[in-house]
Amino acid sequence: MNAPAGTVHIVDDDASFRKSLERLLRVRGYETESFESADAFLRSGVSGRSGCILLDVHMPGLDGLALQQALARTRCTMPVIFLTGRGDIPMSVRAIKAGAADFLTKPVDVDVLLGALRKAFEEHARRREEQAAQDAVRERVQTLTERELDVLRHLLTGALNKQIGGDLEIAEKTVKVHRGRVMEKMGVSSVAELVRLCALVGIQPAHTTKVQ
Repeated sequence: MNAPAGTVHIVDDDASFRKSLERLLRVRGYETESFESADAFLRSGVSGRSGCILLDVHMPGLDGLALQQALARTRCTMPVIFLTGRGDIPMSVRAIKAGAADFLTKPVDVDVLLGALRKAFEEHARRREEQAAQDAVRERVQTLTERELDVLRHLLTGALNKQIGGDLEIAEKTVKVHRGRVMEKMGVSSVAELVRLCALVGIQPAHTTKVQ
């Protein structure tokens, strides 16, 4: 099976281990880049990188768990697989709860490692597609006027034009115009589609204040 597109970023203070791991992964078709410390990886710049991170826990300076936290603060979407020679159950639970894709121990079985990488790359691709979809919806929402956004939120409740007009204190025909513009700008042909898109970016339905 071909290796997924992307780079395996190896962060480990053991130089010989890094080299052997790079050789192993390159033979399997992966691109690799290695770093001797968490600090070196951060200094190299995280923004714009894609792929997966193979991360040791115990390293001089910033340890692996601290790097995982630092990456989360940058909203890095690259999956993290811990690969350490001194792991324990509490440590692995902490890492997984913080979002790690897997927690492996050295020496690691090659098939286990490759399987973990494959799943991590697949998850990363899914996250990137999801993020791209969310960004596209947010761009559409930004084109709406304040009144159109008000109408959109009311549409999410399933309200009819007359009900929306009563709640917003505008004419029903005005609601109809705004509704048409909302559907056009959001690129949908039904309220069901609109609800699905809004759910992607967390837009909540309006809290109506009038009894219909």
